Amino acid sequence: MADLKLSDDLDFEKPIHEIDRKIQELDARIQAGEQGHEEALKQLQAKRDKTIEEVYANLTPWQRVQLSRHPERPTTMDYVDGMLTDWSELHGDRKFGDDPAILTAIGYLGGRRVMLIGHRKGKNLKERLACNFGCAHPEGYRKAMLKMKMAEKFGLPVVTLINTPGAYPGVGAEERGQSMAIAESIEMMSMLRVPVACVVIGEGGSGGALGIGVGDRVHVMEYSYYSVISPEGCASILYKDAGKANEAARALKLTAPDLVELGVIDGIIPEPLGGGHRNPGEAVRIVKRHLVETLDELTKLPLEQLMEQRYEKLRALGKFQEAATATAAV
Repeated sequence: MADLKLSDDLDFEKPIHEIDRKIQELDARIQAGEQGHEEALKQLQAKRDKTIEEVYANLTPWQRVQLSRHPERPTTMDYVDGMLTDWSELHGDRKFGDDPAILTAIGYLGGRRVMLIGHRKGKNLKERLACNFGCAHPEGYRKAMLKMKMAEKFGLPVVTLINTPGAYPGVGAEERGQSMAIAESIEMMSMLRVPVACVVIGEGGSGGALGIGVGDRVHVMEYSYYSVISPEGCASILYKDAGKANEAARALKLTAPDLVELGVIDGIIPEPLGGGHRNPGEAVRIVKRHLVETLDELTKLPLEQLMEQRYEKLRALGKFQEAATATAAV
């Protein structure tokens, strides 16, 4: 297991952190040369793993949302650095400027050249402020569209990594056509004549996520969420109280298992024991393996078959039930 930075931010993880601290203390004694602690260390590690399994088997939707936002969870830049080789970042929308909240890069994934587009949240406060915590402006989506067209021109598959609470809601963004930029990006991705694979690696909030979330395969990581609105936003509207995010998360059906059941996504990508924040390196390797296999599958399909399957996939989205209309007797 990778080195873990212990944090008590999440209450439901406290029993795990308590065991982790004991493991670290015992390991430090062993490293200092004390003898006779090896068996106790193994027992603690086994107890820790069992506790993780028990805690994570009973997570609520709101707890999954909290995990998707964990500060130690791998970000787009971690995946880019860990998955791509010989990559270069591409900048600007040729109209207004460069939005750091959207990363566009060209590089090699498993020996195949791809165009990668993802939300960038930043690792520290300075970076997060510069990236608006992953909330993109219109120029970010226009930059993404420009790079998608480049990928189409050169026949490169497109990979998107989604991790945003939503598009930036400021006045300037609205003045520069936020909703139009997202709508145009959705339209373009639905007709892009190259394979498109999308993965929600953290938060998948609202149109900000959907703006780069239309693809031939859309998968969500085990402890990520994908929703029409953030739980806090939903609670503010429905319950007039953002503090009821727990209730809203349950009502929104935003967890990966819910999304599979509703037919919104194609599948779930498993995470390391205890979530990606406990072992970021393994999380990156899992996603890389998944994307390589997905692109291997998609690139074997004839283009027209790929486009037809995407069309049928998008047409099938959304489930509803017709209710019989009762006619009152006169």
